[in-house]
Amino acid sequence: VQLVESGGGLVQAGGSLRLSCRASGMILSVFSGSTLAWYRQGPGKQRELVVSRTSDGTTNYADSVKGRFTISKDNTRKTVYLQMNSLNAEDTGVYYCNIQYLGGADYWGRGTQVTVSS
Repeated sequence: VQLVESGGGLVQAGGSLRLSCRASGMILSVFSGSTLAWYRQGPGKQRELVVSRTSDGTTNYADSVKGRFTISKDNTRKTVYLQMNSLNAEDTGVYYCNIQYLGGADYWGRGTQVTVSS
């Protein structure tokens, strides 16, 4: 299984980006039954949870992104998305996709850089 992220880049403060994470080699039933998440690591900071989404649709957003970021998924494409609006400099960092399945399977992408210029 490989998680391939895309969609990062340089954006001005107040702008938007949509990140994508495609689960290559994962069967559909595993993808649809997994907990999906996005993490980020800012410069000089520890990796932190941005948002998670369980298989039943329950979401958990970091306080700093509530109302601005939205996680979604497309089961047929085995892809999870992160829509990011009203970006600010504090959102700068490397964003990682994470997929966890029952039984301990834990997959990570290699990350995609998001840079917000003020």
